[in-house]
Amino acid sequence: MQRKAYVTGTAALLAALLAGCTSGSGGDSPTDNANPGAADTASAVAQPGKYRTLPEPCGAVGHDSLDSLLPGIKQITDPDQRDKAYQGQAALTYDTERKVGCHWKVESADATDRLSVDFERVVSYDNTVSDDDQAKTLFEGKETAADLPAPSSSPASGASGTAAPAPTSSPSSSGSPSSSASGDASPSGSPSGSPSGSPSGSAAADLRPRVLSDLGDEAYIDDQLGSSGSTAEQRTVTVVFRTSNVVVTIVYEEQPTAVGTVPDSKEMQDRARNLASQLDGALGG
Repeated sequence: MQRKAYVTGTAALLAALLAGCTSGSGGDSPTDNANPGAADTASAVAQPGKYRTLPEPCGAVGHDSLDSLLPGIKQITDPDQRDKAYQGQAALTYDTERKVGCHWKVESADATDRLSVDFERVVSYDNTVSDDDQAKTLFEGKETAADLPAPSSSPASGASGTAAPAPTSSPSSSGSPSSSASGDASPSGSPSGSPSGSPSGSAAADLRPRVLSDLGDEAYIDDQLGSSGSTAEQRTVTVVFRTSNVVVTIVYEEQPTAVGTVPDSKEMQDRARNLASQLDGALGG
């Protein structure tokens, strides 16, 4: 009798366990709904940027562009020194996948010219913010720091604050730009480095720091004229543009040798904008 009772109890226990397994395997299982927001979170992850790498900066600017931007480079008679001048100097960086740059400096009988080109690939570490949006924030910070004058609302300016298409061909090394950027809109206000030696009236206003509408996803140009005491005035033209998650900064400087000589604003802007257009095209923007 004791053995029969044991068998009966064991059978009852097994039946109870099977019933429990069966009731837990239905469509209303708590396991299925343990994290109902998981799918929504996954679908909300921002997309990565278009660019995963950056160009080699010192090779990104061709010899023809350097001849235009740095006229003294063709005056270097020693072939080795001229080749070294073309090569430029790479900027110090610890992560070439994120930020690279190159700098050139050439002295001539008339002036000292400097050029720097920097590429920054922006990566967002916030799953809800895309790389493009993070790059846009970086660009907007640079634009705010540049303190561009407010765009004009004058009907004659066309699209306020925007620039006409950049010249389609590079200016010659003699210093005469091949085409004009005078179709740019006329921002109001007077920047601290207001271009000098430029046409008066609306043509001069077209050369003031402004937003550019024909370059990358967004862009601006700055033009500042400084003075170093009794020396010649140095002009600095800066072009910054964003293409997807890459922000490119071009800084072009010229300081004449002769005191009282003022670098031509339009000429320098045309050259810098030409280079920016070439780099944007090389990026595939």
